[in-house]
Amino acid sequence: MRKTIIVIASLLFPVLGWSAGGEAMFPNDDISVDWDDKESMQRGAALFTNYCLSCHSAAYSRYNRVGKDLGISDEDMSNNLIFTTDKYGDKTKVGSLMTTTMTIEYAEAAFGTAPPDLSLVARSRGTHWLYNYLRGFYLDDTRPLGVNNGVFPAVGMPHVLVGLEGLKKAKKEMKDDGHGGQHEVIVGFEQVSKGSMSTAEYDQAVKDLVSFLDYLAEPYKQKRQSVGTGVLIFLFFFLILTYMLKKEYWKDIH
Repeated sequence: MRKTIIVIASLLFPVLGWSAGGEAMFPNDDISVDWDDKESMQRGAALFTNYCLSCHSAAYSRYNRVGKDLGISDEDMSNNLIFTTDKYGDKTKVGSLMTTTMTIEYAEAAFGTAPPDLSLVARSRGTHWLYNYLRGFYLDDTRPLGVNNGVFPAVGMPHVLVGLEGLKKAKKEMKDDGHGGQHEVIVGFEQVSKGSMSTAEYDQAVKDLVSFLDYLAEPYKQKRQSVGTGVLIFLFFFLILTYMLKKEYWKDIH
């Protein structure tokens, strides 16, 4: 009994801890990825190659495979979504892996650490976290890059989508920390300068990018789910057949 309680507690406490931490997160809005909306993922792929791939790689994916899954021709992929070159200076081929040309040495000198590969970030962080993180940048003069993040405090990444969203500052309030003290939390943002998109347009752009990252993390997800449903249906009917066979086999004995 004691061992059972320990196992349940070990599973429950991380969830409770995440929920408690989620209250301090701002923004903290829900998102659902529609895997049938390939146009959204296509727009996300364009944002990824334009704004993310210069620093972050997606080295587990190939351009032509992404194009095949999302309905982008090799020609369109090469002309509109590939901006890197190989070591000889020739344009990266459509069958190549989605790697960045930034060297580890340069990245460490510029950012203090090499930016991580984003192939599996949607699985490790989750789409909810990514959606709010990309909408959580705000001005902070105390930070080396001039920005901070309401989801990832003391962030070391610049706000690469600032041209789309614009700049904003955080509105903060003092709230009880549940232990008799108070701490400062973000309760909203105030727009300082406009970007090329409205707030609604930027939110949609971020959703498109997160949808693409969700696809990138598990390209077989939709197919796996459909196959899994078929397998469960097969096992259900196989169970009925097995039970009927057992009844037939043992009827003379009983």
